[in-house]
Amino acid sequence: MKQRNSSLSSFSAQGTAYVVIIITVVVYWLYILQGILIPLAISIVLSMLLYPVAAWFEQRRFSRFWAVMSTILLFTAILVGLMILASYQVASFSEMVPQMVNKLQIVFEKLQIWATKAFGVGPKRQIAELQKYGQEALKNGSSLVTSALSATTNTLGNAVIMPVYVFFLLYYRDFFRIFFHKVFSNTRKYVIDGVLHRIYEAVKGYWAGILTVTLIVGALNSVGLLLLGIDYAIFFGFFAAVLLIIPYIGILIGAILPIIVAVATKDSLMYAAGVAGLFFFIQILEGNFITPYIVGSKISINPLAAILALLFGATLWGISGMVLSLPIVAILKVIFDSVNALKPYGYLLGEPEQVREIAAKKRRIKKIEDELLDTISETSKGVKSIISRKAKP
Repeated sequence: MKQRNSSLSSFSAQGTAYVVIIITVVVYWLYILQGILIPLAISIVLSMLLYPVAAWFEQRRFSRFWAVMSTILLFTAILVGLMILASYQVASFSEMVPQMVNKLQIVFEKLQIWATKAFGVGPKRQIAELQKYGQEALKNGSSLVTSALSATTNTLGNAVIMPVYVFFLLYYRDFFRIFFHKVFSNTRKYVIDGVLHRIYEAVKGYWAGILTVTLIVGALNSVGLLLLGIDYAIFFGFFAAVLLIIPYIGILIGAILPIIVAVATKDSLMYAAGVAGLFFFIQILEGNFITPYIVGSKISINPLAAILALLFGATLWGISGMVLSLPIVAILKVIFDSVNALKPYGYLLGEPEQVREIAAKKRRIKKIEDELLDTISETSKGVKSIISRKAKP
């Protein structure tokens, strides 16, 4: 018995060591090849999102080549149009920069006077301390800025080939599906097709939900900034909303610019406090109600797994990793749930059963309510038509 237990423990230790080695090697190559893998991963996601458009063109008797080409050209035209619109807003906003600099200088002088009265620190010493900390920040941040610029340049350079990736992923989609059939030849084809379809639905549902949330949050931000009288309210509102692609912290990053504008253009700092409070309130609303209701039903990933995925993605691939982390985890969860040996890991990534059961029950109740309302509406229409017929002489 002891010999059996010792053999089992040694086998378990060997298996754990193999798993650790494999994970280490995979993470190493993911980091080394990020310049190639990030554009490829983004292209895979884009191809899933653009597939319905390509299928629509094919239903209109376009050949697959021209359907995919038309889809890419249409997407590129929309993207260029949005960039031109944003550039006009940025150019208009840049005209305010001199005024903002002067106002910020006045605010800084007021803060100096306040610090002198409150802490007894003279203006010269304040400036010396600021210069000291500024130099240290520049030293520490220079390497980060250099690496960020290098990574951004590499990513943009590789992004040129992304339309090519998207084209071939859409054009050869049946080819890739048959490839999976051949790789998993012992599994029935309809099972593999079902897994691929669930992966597609998870990714499409996630980004469709993100788009809906972006429009809602952008509208809320814009209305709030307009009520506060902040210049370029719509631009700042939707700019912060677009940053929702960086979960949890995106909207907070987007709040920095309107707060600076409020400080620079308004006579009272209460406007800046109002902007900060507005974005904080919308962040709570978005994180606790809007996103869970709209996006949560698309991918059932628990918050702990989402936060860990974001941290891992940020460490491995930077901002691109944060953007891609949740779709990748959603794909992994679909795969784990489809393989018996990996189902425990899918369960670990997902929401607790109790929460999912409550959400499923709410969806069933909502469906029953909608069906009941439709039935009542149809019945009332039928009764009205009968009464109107009888009323006719």
